[in-house]
Amino acid sequence: MTHRIVISEFMDMPAVDMLRSKFDVLYAPDYVKQRAELIAGVKDADALIVRNLTQVNREVIDAAPGLRVVGRLGVGLDNIDVAACEARGIKVIPASGANSLSVAEYVVGTAMLLLRTAYQSTAATAGGKWLKVELGRGRETAGKTLGLIGFGGIGQLTAKLAQGLGMNVIAHDINVAADTPVWKQTGVGYRGLDALLAEADVVSLHVPLLDSTRKLFNAANIAKMKAGAVLINTSRGGIVDEAATVAALREGRLGGAAFDVFDKEPLPDSPLFKDVPNLLLTPHVAGVTAESNDRVSNMIAREVTAFLEQHG
Repeated sequence: MTHRIVISEFMDMPAVDMLRSKFDVLYAPDYVKQRAELIAGVKDADALIVRNLTQVNREVIDAAPGLRVVGRLGVGLDNIDVAACEARGIKVIPASGANSLSVAEYVVGTAMLLLRTAYQSTAATAGGKWLKVELGRGRETAGKTLGLIGFGGIGQLTAKLAQGLGMNVIAHDINVAADTPVWKQTGVGYRGLDALLAEADVVSLHVPLLDSTRKLFNAANIAKMKAGAVLINTSRGGIVDEAATVAALREGRLGGAAFDVFDKEPLPDSPLFKDVPNLLLTPHVAGVTAESNDRVSNMIAREVTAFLEQHG
């Protein structure tokens, strides 16, 4: 019997075609916006492949009695009820490591942009405003301190890239003790959270959204950051208090911020983020590049194929 795979979000076509060569594949990237169609579509599915917007909750799981594996085109699993999957014996496969370089490059490039400030002057310069004095106060990256909250694979790769630019790197991770060899191996300094916030010129978040990390960067912790520091969030929107960050930018306490993830996605039209100084917003694309899409799609295609072939 041919296994049936449902793909509810964008996947690179060569990977889709690879799956089609072996299985019955329903490639329906619009299902992410069509809940009723998704529920109906998974009824005969052996495998479901999603990105970060498809909510794989009990409704979906109960609608798919034959579901045995969920492939995640990315690494975060907060859109998947992992406990419910485990209870049903459904394997969840994330694309671990496949988009790490894309995220790391995004963080380092964004840090440089926000520290320098000059790169958001295109409209003003084209309009005849010669802001040489104002934009000449930007800061160099070399010699600055990057503070990483979370020091897994992406954090470690980000540290390596930043060190190549002459940055000092420190990190905080509740799951990595101060005497763990990784600190000496990477040349990264271990810090407690408060010490990191007081020292870092750039703070980048690399932790999952859990009860312990929800609103970790609230007004109180943002106030502990070094004056003029830059905050970059590529992890999950719920980790940062968006309104508190905007307030700190408007008051000049933060020197810049970048959000690639938000409390609600897609981000609704909101006055909160309008005309905020040195704020960069991107639509959850830090880990999405042509190269990472290829790696992520092929990894999940291979892993899902191997699982289905192994389990018959």
